[in-house]
Amino acid sequence: MPNCAHCTIRSCNNGTTEKAPANCPGRFTTKEKELARYSEEDKRTFVAAAEVEAEGYCQKVRVQEIMDYARKCGYKHLGVAHCIGLRNEARVFADILKDNGFEVETVCCKVGGVDKSEMGVGPNGYVGDCEFEAMCNPAGQAAVLDEAGCELNILLGLCVGHDTLFIKNSKAPITVLAAKDRVTGHNPLAPIYNAESYYRKKFKSQE
Repeated sequence: MPNCAHCTIRSCNNGTTEKAPANCPGRFTTKEKELARYSEEDKRTFVAAAEVEAEGYCQKVRVQEIMDYARKCGYKHLGVAHCIGLRNEARVFADILKDNGFEVETVCCKVGGVDKSEMGVGPNGYVGDCEFEAMCNPAGQAAVLDEAGCELNILLGLCVGHDTLFIKNSKAPITVLAAKDRVTGHNPLAPIYNAESYYRKKFKSQE
């Protein structure tokens, strides 16, 4: 089974496989097979992404890169699916996109205003102590943006699992501005940087 995260050789990065570990996925494929995975549309998208990476490498922030990518792909109508808790960030982001010539639609996670109980959520799935708690509605968010004709949808702080459902249901291609992490101010890599020190006990298996 592949275990790239623990590989110290990284033969894939220099185009050689003779020194690759026995379980390296690169040993069981060919250049032709890998290239065949991409449609012509995929290839155009890939080229755009490569150009964005090279042109802004270690200079441009992700907000800028998203706009560059959209331009290179010809996307003018963008959708932002955001958490209601990040509505201020969504407003600022949408204003930036508009100021840069994009048409923008935004939709928050609580669209539809349906109580969690309607989806079979029990008491353990409620955050607050209240009679009504609106469910996050990622499928609804995807539908709103698709129906609006958005050409590229951008995720901003959807919950773990809800982002999965948005990605599953969106007809338009998707990129991500930020992942939800309430504890770290939406910087989910911060605990990884401390996983072998301050966060070691937090991540230790409880089994």
